[in-house]
Amino acid sequence: MIQVINRALDLLEQIANEPEKPKSLTELADGLSLNHGTCANILKTLVTRGYVEQIGTKKGYILGAKSYYLTGNKSYQKDLLEAAREEMDALTLLINENCLLAVLKDNQRIALYRTFAEQDLQVRTTDIKPVYDSASGRLLIAMLPDEKKQRFIAKFGLPTGDSWPEIQSESNLLETLALIRREELALQTIANRHVMGLAVPIYKNGLVVASLSIYLPEYRYMALDKRQLIASLRDSAEKINKRLV
Repeated sequence: MIQVINRALDLLEQIANEPEKPKSLTELADGLSLNHGTCANILKTLVTRGYVEQIGTKKGYILGAKSYYLTGNKSYQKDLLEAAREEMDALTLLINENCLLAVLKDNQRIALYRTFAEQDLQVRTTDIKPVYDSASGRLLIAMLPDEKKQRFIAKFGLPTGDSWPEIQSESNLLETLALIRREELALQTIANRHVMGLAVPIYKNGLVVASLSIYLPEYRYMALDKRQLIASLRDSAEKINKRLV
């Protein structure tokens, strides 16, 4: 038996007993008779991998999105899901394109719910994706308060490789994010895949809690009434916002 793996699983099981009730480091360590330093290191790894979520400094730990995805359990952010599901289904029925509801976690955008169009050619995206690589991720970064945005950039850096080739400097990134924030709209063209992504914010109590996106092949996007497509996306987001009040 590999001890550190055994301890990590013990921690996950202890958190999963009450998955939405935050448990402090002291509570978890003492409950398993673990050294606090050892427990903190294991939790740090589980948080980094998305299996555990730290609510805030000294506020405790709950199960992360990855733990729910392993079981197909959709209860993560259930209030958001309940508000969005019907409206997203209606949006996909209206525009016949795939839609995605996502949240920000560290430097990743995590899909909570998706709908699929009845098209022979569809765009698929992964459940977890680096934020710079997606319209939804870019939108979520742009909508962060300025202080959190600066902390994000300081911690995770600028886009690298092909993740966002238009961005060449921090000032360039901040200007682009400011434009996205003003317009409350992120557009992404993935040239090598001929894919378009569009994303708008979802609000709860005046704060952005998620993004609503449409992903489709570029050739279909070019043939559509783009203003109407964006209007439909915004209208669906507004209906979700009202359900979250």
